[in-house]
Amino acid sequence: MTTRPLSIPKIQRIASVILLVWVGVFVFLYYYSLNFSIPVSVADSVITSGLLAAGCICLSNLLGYYQPKNETILFILVLTVMLALIITFISKFVLHLLFAGDKTYMNFLNLSLLVRFIILFVFLGWCALANILWYRLEEQSATQDRLLAAQNLSKEAELNKLRHQLQPHFLFNSLNSVYALTIVNPKEAGTMITKLAAFLRGTLKRDDEVWVTVEEEMEYIQLYLDIEKVRFSHRLNIDAAIAEESMKMCLPGTLLQPIVENAIKFGLYNTSAAITITIRVTVESNVLKICIQNPYDPEMKAAGGTGFGLSAIKRRLYLLFADESLLQAQAIEENLFRTTLKIPQTIQGNDKDDIN
Repeated sequence: MTTRPLSIPKIQRIASVILLVWVGVFVFLYYYSLNFSIPVSVADSVITSGLLAAGCICLSNLLGYYQPKNETILFILVLTVMLALIITFISKFVLHLLFAGDKTYMNFLNLSLLVRFIILFVFLGWCALANILWYRLEEQSATQDRLLAAQNLSKEAELNKLRHQLQPHFLFNSLNSVYALTIVNPKEAGTMITKLAAFLRGTLKRDDEVWVTVEEEMEYIQLYLDIEKVRFSHRLNIDAAIAEESMKMCLPGTLLQPIVENAIKFGLYNTSAAITITIRVTVESNVLKICIQNPYDPEMKAAGGTGFGLSAIKRRLYLLFADESLLQAQAIEENLFRTTLKIPQTIQGNDKDDIN
């Protein structure tokens, strides 16, 4: 909906002050410079200025409803000329009725018609241009808001798509493991199903959360690790160290699970020995830093690895922070792989309630 400039209280106050000053200036000129009587001076100033104010209001409302796409200047020129002429002759007619007996003033009124018309034309023209600028800026702002809203919706849609694409991979793996356990160890299979249900319930609960605290994310990761420990038993060991000052800091929800899953996959799938996954969460210069390390065999390829998990996380981080360097994955030793994740603690990130 278009906002009329004269409907804004601040502009109304400014316009009222300008009108009063305008009337006062002309009363002063008529009375002290031209030696007209007070009634004549006040009547001329009030009537002419009142008609000018009415013309400005009509002009503002008209331009709010209609503006030609082409030849705007010609339209404004014709409109202001017509309004200036109408105001000039209406004011002359009213003043003639009121002071027809004052010959000196009548002569002045007739001689000043051209000057009055020019003053009215200039003032109305300025008013028209100011209103056009106002409506154009408002239209541009509305268009920009719509574009920004569309971009945000598109970004949210892509973020949700990435988050939901990451979850089925883990679910399929877990269901396969449950199937295998039902044959060799039904009790462990039941435990895993219970933990899997709790994990998926937590996933659904957090589906609309963009940001969570480190404490909440680590509780979520612990559920995932409990499931994986049922799958791999004594072969999987976790060494986690989370700095106390990081617990209330924020990060995008469900971001760590695919990274931990990746570490377990590359660490365990090509060996029958026990391995240790190391998780370190620290804070550096108001940036949350998470390092996940896993052993790997550089000469062997993990089964079914597509690299989708890390590429999806990198894409998600780019959509949130417009920075492609927040996720780094590299071999740091001959048989040790490290994934480093950095989350800037912005104003929004530190206030989860404002974002969700």
